[in-house]
Amino acid sequence: MVKQKIIQDQILAMKQRDQNKVTTLRYILAQLKNKEIDKKGELSDEEELVILRKIGKELKESIDAFRKGKREDLIAQYESQLKLLGTYLPQEISDEELKKEIGKIILDNKELYDKNPKVIIGIAMKQLKNKADPTRILKLLRTSELTNNE
Repeated sequence: MVKQKIIQDQILAMKQRDQNKVTTLRYILAQLKNKEIDKKGELSDEEELVILRKIGKELKESIDAFRKGKREDLIAQYESQLKLLGTYLPQEISDEELKKEIGKIILDNKELYDKNPKVIIGIAMKQLKNKADPTRILKLLRTSELTNNE
């Protein structure tokens, strides 16, 4: 479903002669197509979102590297690509909602958490991967571990 939307947007961008958007969408579609070739079949919506998140992570890492190198021209270009990519990803939940979800996961797995708090990281990542960025999940898990251990 996401792929179809990207294809439609690419056609529209071509008609509007928006070269930056066309280039970004072509790159995204190429990544999706490569994964389909590897899988030898169509991708599920979940698999498409995983690839989009991976592309987003790569763009964020590139932006950080360009900031260190003071390459303002490339920062702006990659930020616009990241913004475009974000339109195809589902909205992330707020920090408050994420804290509630993590608290619920800890309560549901209280025995495991008491034995080894780090086990919750894997469980939370698996359950919340579609709702929030993994770095946000880890950050909140670490702060909750600190407050629970003191």
